[in-house]
Amino acid sequence: MQRQMRQTRTAAGTFRTREAEGQLYVEGYFAVFGALYEMWPGATETILPGAFREALNDDIRALVDHDTRLVLGRTKAGTLELKEDEKGLFGRIRINQQDADAMNLYHRVQREDVDQCSFGFDILDEEMVEGPGAGVVQWRIKKVKLYEVSVVTFPAYEQTSVQARKKDYQQARERKLEQWRIGMKTKLKGETEWH
Repeated sequence: MQRQMRQTRTAAGTFRTREAEGQLYVEGYFAVFGALYEMWPGATETILPGAFREALNDDIRALVDHDTRLVLGRTKAGTLELKEDEKGLFGRIRINQQDADAMNLYHRVQREDVDQCSFGFDILDEEMVEGPGAGVVQWRIKKVKLYEVSVVTFPAYEQTSVQARKKDYQQARERKLEQWRIGMKTKLKGETEWH
């Protein structure tokens, strides 16, 4: 399944600041594989290993709170490094020490006032798995197109992402119910093949 709609996911991060050879860095995981992102009670998403692999060849930005005016780094410029490892999507932003906004963020992360992360993406491949009980569902994201990663103040799902997921789930339930109805009608008419 492919969904071409920009989405964001936010979670508690493990960001830290680092200084090396006169350069300042903010680094940590923007996404962790296997972590559950709750859309609503009973509905979760998780990101599978390999989801970012192909996306890392794209030109990706590091932002503050998804604000495109506050660019901290960019892969094309070499000021943002991203890699996928066994844990998730790790990023390292080289801070522009001439940029007051970047330095303010660096100090906020250093003080642990800001420690959460997010990323903006399109889903290119996923699967939906229903669990036991009504309304229990999990989406497993297998492949994404990554646009940006952000250091954020507050974690939040965009309401449009939640609404899109609810619509997907309802449509899938309706298709499943319709398939069941067709199967039952076929059985009742005696059109079932006997082996």
